[in-house]
Amino acid sequence: MTKEEWYNQLFTKLANSKFRSSFHLKQKDIDYINEKGLDTIRQHATDFIAKREAPAYIPNDGKQTPMRGHPVFIAQHATATCCRECIRKWHKMQPGKELSQVQQDYLVDVIMTWIEKELSVFNNEP
Repeated sequence: MTKEEWYNQLFTKLANSKFRSSFHLKQKDIDYINEKGLDTIRQHATDFIAKREAPAYIPNDGKQTPMRGHPVFIAQHATATCCRECIRKWHKMQPGKELSQVQQDYLVDVIMTWIEKELSVFNNEP
């Protein structure tokens, strides 16, 4: 399966989830992204994944990602990259083992793909 096929399948499943599809960026999130730029937002996502999701054991797993306060947090809930159990269920990465750099990069890419899709919808782009 190609990356494009995997992402099409993943985003279709996410769109069909009542919970996951309920998350959207708000105007303040769009303003923040426009102010900081996508490169900075990607760096924030990279940092959040490395610190909050990548360790083998996370003491507050399931509660480490706030529901608001940063566009990446919203994207994490929308893309099921918010805790190790969601990552296991949706992205097939087993908990109890530190995430590799490749796995972390994939999760960041999923987050950024969702954010870019949200920006396109918000800006009425095709």
